[in-house]
Amino acid sequence: MGKYVLGVDLGTSAVKVSALDHSGQIVAQESFDYDLIQKKPGYNEQNPEDWVSGTTVAIVRLILNDHLDAADIEGLSYSGQMHGMVLLDENKKVLRPAILWNDTRTTPQREEIEAKMGDEFVDITGNQPLEGFTLTKLLWVKENEPDIWAKAKYFVLPKDYVRYRMTGNLAMDYSDATGTVLLDVAKGEWSQKICDTFDIPMSMCPPLIKSVDFAGTVTPAYAEFSGLTTATKVYGGAADNAAGAVGAGILHPNMVLSSIGTSGVVLKYEDTADVNYHGVVQFEDHAIPDKYYSMGVTLAAGYSLSWFKKTFAPEADFTDFVASAAKSTVGANGLLYTPYIVGERAPYADADIRGSFTGVDGTHKRYDFVRAVLEGIVFSFRDLFDIYEENGGDFDTVVSIGGGAKSPLWLQIQADIFNRKVVSLTNEQGPGMGAAMIAATGLGWFDSLQDCAETFVHFGKAYEPNPENAKKYAKMHKIYKQVYQQTKSISAQLLDYRREELN
Repeated sequence: MGKYVLGVDLGTSAVKVSALDHSGQIVAQESFDYDLIQKKPGYNEQNPEDWVSGTTVAIVRLILNDHLDAADIEGLSYSGQMHGMVLLDENKKVLRPAILWNDTRTTPQREEIEAKMGDEFVDITGNQPLEGFTLTKLLWVKENEPDIWAKAKYFVLPKDYVRYRMTGNLAMDYSDATGTVLLDVAKGEWSQKICDTFDIPMSMCPPLIKSVDFAGTVTPAYAEFSGLTTATKVYGGAADNAAGAVGAGILHPNMVLSSIGTSGVVLKYEDTADVNYHGVVQFEDHAIPDKYYSMGVTLAAGYSLSWFKKTFAPEADFTDFVASAAKSTVGANGLLYTPYIVGERAPYADADIRGSFTGVDGTHKRYDFVRAVLEGIVFSFRDLFDIYEENGGDFDTVVSIGGGAKSPLWLQIQADIFNRKVVSLTNEQGPGMGAAMIAATGLGWFDSLQDCAETFVHFGKAYEPNPENAKKYAKMHKIYKQVYQQTKSISAQLLDYRREELN
């Protein structure tokens, strides 16, 4: 038997633990689901104990069911759901359920931050103070649960709490720390200015570590609980998007990630913190020490396609449904789709905007609409590419993951709209792969995450842009970019109408 690392992917609905060997092959994988707590509309919480027990059950299954020898598990690390707030008392006991990234109760706190700090906040953190970030959650508890706030001595994020329970040591890695919007990104330290402005004791902020830093060994208590040995080494880990970027090989300045899941993510490697996107896209520390990434989100990427199919072609085979877009033309015979069906995040932070089909006429077939949806999602990504180009971004390779990487047609559409080479992964495993790579690098199996990627990450076929198609798409994208401004007011009025009808 060889030696292994574990990648713990702590998601919102489940934890998945993968065991990988020296060659980057997954030798076993186990998962465990847990529940959301939704007390009111917009409230999303979880019990941190569920993360610990779920992770532990998955590890026990790897040892018992998949017959991994615990002595062969040399180390582990994490990918964690971002922004979630875990409050601990002086004995490091959990004070209340964790408030998650997708909890939207904190609009008054966001407005308070904007009113008190304005552009200075963006200058320090690289980000706008969105509802999802950790700082707004801290302020919500401070204002609404003063008894709990009085007992709070520390806060950590989800994966950090699991790491604490494994090692007995509190810490937070830089990639997750930037997502709290309490970090001074340029200085690489907790912001005294922000803490002072909002009366948050600096002592609440945990020690900062790098993703690949050694964070401790498994405690005797957790070893007995999980079956691991006390020799198992634990490493810092990373926020899920940073770990996902590592697992996708986004480790060089020439690379951008195009991820089409329910939502869509465009993520770009950043060599320094000098660039300023003014909060239009998120700016975060990477899992690579002293490197960064920026990220923009399309809220309804893959969701747009699943919504359209469910509504208009529920009986169709999904693969055939997507492939039918090949019957249409570049530009979907003059039909445009904007994927704003649940509002938008970037480059338009607009909860009220709604989607549209523009240019519909009596000659259009269903396959034209399918093509328009595929293209519209990628046009929304192209909006983010434009921001990068306007800020001097220089990149030539796009790594496509998620649903957009499963269709050769959609991969070619991406290459043509982006006007860049697009590649997919032959062994796509997402953030869990990145977590395992962090552990492998921390252990010294490799000199750097870049070296690790040469063994662990495998790219498939490259899709080159068709010059003629790229020209046509450039024309269509200019038209696409006008639709937001033209429909913004109408969308808001229609949304008001629907709210009045519901009341």
